[in-house]
Amino acid sequence: MAAVRVVVTGGAGFIGSHVVDALLARGDDVHVLDNLATGRRENVDDAATFHEADIRKDSDRVFAEVQPEACFHLAAQADVRVSVERPDHDADVNVLGTIRVLEAARTHGTRIVFASTGGAIYGEVDEPAPEDAPRQPLAPYGAAKLAAEEYIATYNRLHRTSHVVVRYANVYGPRQESNLEGGVVSIFMRLLAAGETPQIFGDGTQTRDFVYVRDVAAATINALEAEGGVFNVGTGGETSVNDLYEAVRRVAGVDLPAQYAPPRPGELSRSVLDIGLARRELRWQPEYDLERGLAETWAWIAAG
Repeated sequence: MAAVRVVVTGGAGFIGSHVVDALLARGDDVHVLDNLATGRRENVDDAATFHEADIRKDSDRVFAEVQPEACFHLAAQADVRVSVERPDHDADVNVLGTIRVLEAARTHGTRIVFASTGGAIYGEVDEPAPEDAPRQPLAPYGAAKLAAEEYIATYNRLHRTSHVVVRYANVYGPRQESNLEGGVVSIFMRLLAAGETPQIFGDGTQTRDFVYVRDVAAATINALEAEGGVFNVGTGGETSVNDLYEAVRRVAGVDLPAQYAPPRPGELSRSVLDIGLARRELRWQPEYDLERGLAETWAWIAAG
C-alpha cells in the first residue's frame, strides 16, 4: 500500500498511538487529532504532527488543514462505567463525534477506518462470534459504538463511500492505562510492580480474547485496503482470567496469589471473536502469542 496522508483521531491514546507508530514506520504523513481527555502527549512520536482538538467541534477544521486521504478514527469515550453513569456524554462522543468525523471525511474525500468493539457489541457468546452474530450490547458504550457503525454503513450506502469497521477484542500492551475499562493486564502488572495484591472478580473462570496492541495496529492499517465491511480483530482464542493472572505472574517473576472478590454485575462470562474474515480478506493474523505479548508489556511497565 502506497504511503498516504492520514489523520488518526485519538492518536495520543493507547491503541491510537500504536497505530501512529505503525503508520510512521510505513513512511506515511501522519497527523494526530486528540483532545488529551484520556490520551497522553508523550505517547505521540515527534515525527507525527499533533493537533490538540476535539472531534465534536474541530474535525472539519483539522481535515480542511490536512486534506487527509485516510482517517483512522479511534477517538472515543471507552469506559463502560462512564457510559452507564453518563450515557448522554458517551453518545455525544461516540455517536455525534463519529458523525462529525464522517461529515468532515465526506467534505474532503477521506476514507475512514473506524475502531469499534467486539465484546461490548456481541455480549455473551456460546462460541467465537463472527461479524454477523447477534448484536446484544449490555451497556450504553456498546450501544453507542453499534449506532456509530450503523451511521458508517448508512454513509456508505448514501454517499457510495467505502469506510471500514474493525471490532476489537480485549486489547493489551504498552501504554495501556490501568484506570480504564478492559485494562486487566495493565491492572495486574502495575499492582504486582508496586508489590500490591491484584483482585480477581468472581471465580476467575470468565474468559476473554486477549490480543496484543501491535497486532491490532497492523490489522487496523490493513483494513484501509478493504472496500468497506466489518472485521473482527482478536486472536480467535480465549483465556480465563485465572490463566491470565498465572501468565502475568510468570513473566513478572512474582509469586503472589490473587485475592478474589464478588463478581461485578453484568460482567460477561465468555467473550471471544471469530477472526476468519480478517484472515481471509485483510491478509492478517496475529503474530504475538499471549506469553510474548505479556513479556513485552511487563518490560515496558518495569522500565517505568
